[in-house]
Amino acid sequence: MTPPSFSAAERAALAIVQGNIPDSLTPYADIAARTGLGEAEVLALLARLKASGAIRRFGASIRHQRTGWTHNAMIAWVASEEEASACGPVAARHPRVSHAYYRPSPASDWPYTLYTMAHGRSEAECLGVVDDLLAAWPLRDYAILRSLKELKKTSMTYFA
Repeated sequence: MTPPSFSAAERAALAIVQGNIPDSLTPYADIAARTGLGEAEVLALLARLKASGAIRRFGASIRHQRTGWTHNAMIAWVASEEEASACGPVAARHPRVSHAYYRPSPASDWPYTLYTMAHGRSEAECLGVVDDLLAAWPLRDYAILRSLKELKKTSMTYFA
């Protein structure tokens, strides 16, 4: 598959959207003004990349610590593939769970396969998520992996 080619203006627009889009009521018009494209061209470029699968999603990334959500924990659960398929959607519906993954490990001493990321304003709120999930599904074996330090929270840079 041949990678797509982009005009200089399109590359400039993509460099903007891979970072922080303008904080305004008209971010796409602002991007257009900075790149020489029209607003419709910026939107068409993003739609084309989304339709092709080059962009899987396009959305806001919130710095949760600045909003008061200062605690998080990854809860690793022992689950078969079938249990994960049934329990994953339950976790996904929980308002304090941002991620739910099924990821078996080849390591024989690590039995955890389902991972849920819980967020709260305190450690007690994160632990409350564990209690909620325990009440909502049959899984019982789990480990809580607390974040000690955020090492990276940036997106890949493809266009400079």
